[in-house]
Amino acid sequence: MNPVNTNANIINNIGLVSRTDSTRSVVASGDVRFGEGLVVIAGPCSVESEEQTLRIARAVKAGGAHMLRGGVFKPRTSPYAFQGLGLKGLKILKKAREETGLPVVSEVLDTRDVSWMSEYVDVLQVGARNMQNFSLLKEVGKSRKPVLLKRGMYSTLSEWLNCAEYILKEGNLQVILCERGIRTFENYTRNTLDLSAVPALRELTHLPVIVDPAHGTGRVGLIPAMSLAAVAAGADGIIVEVHDNPAAALSDGDQSLTPAQFSELARKVTALRAFMEGLQ
Repeated sequence: MNPVNTNANIINNIGLVSRTDSTRSVVASGDVRFGEGLVVIAGPCSVESEEQTLRIARAVKAGGAHMLRGGVFKPRTSPYAFQGLGLKGLKILKKAREETGLPVVSEVLDTRDVSWMSEYVDVLQVGARNMQNFSLLKEVGKSRKPVLLKRGMYSTLSEWLNCAEYILKEGNLQVILCERGIRTFENYTRNTLDLSAVPALRELTHLPVIVDPAHGTGRVGLIPAMSLAAVAAGADGIIVEVHDNPAAALSDGDQSLTPAQFSELARKVTALRAFMEGLQ
């Protein structure tokens, strides 16, 4: 009889992403180290203007963020929705980094943009819609720039880790996994945040794992609880959206924290992580 071909067996045979001992990888971006302590990433869903981005960058820095996020190329469901500022937005993010000292993460959509985007950002994000864009995965694998790989909305852990394997296979070992929720029959939340993925991945791979409770829930009121739950589950970091006027945001205002809400959240997750480390 042939052995059962379970997801666990598939994952364990993937290769470079697999965990073979107790060692876990650390991915560094400037002074930020994913896999050591708790990394807090925050910023606007979309870079809308220089003034808006700099205001929010200063606020999240003061509130406890270690890294700034901001979208300049936006994969939107509607072609008429705001698509991002492109190169102009990248220049704004670069200015924000120079002023605050926060490393920058932003999403890349096209293989043709990887090289020149790498000149402006510190971490390249591959979003959920592009998780299985294998040409893009290979290209970011060649870049040697740290990559934040989000889980696809319909993807299993095996499929997700195989996509990370595409990046590592090209020689780029600096990959951070990001759980951002999967699609289920539930429609109260934007997605269903799969926090069981965090301890599962810590068993299966040496790569650091962070959680996006903003996209995972789509509701500001649920973000604090899910952030704390992510830390309790063993996440190496969280990534959230922050806007100083969510009602006027050009994208994802419903899931954007205000600077004051973010500051309180950062305080709580940092305290929880410190408490958990004290238990070890």
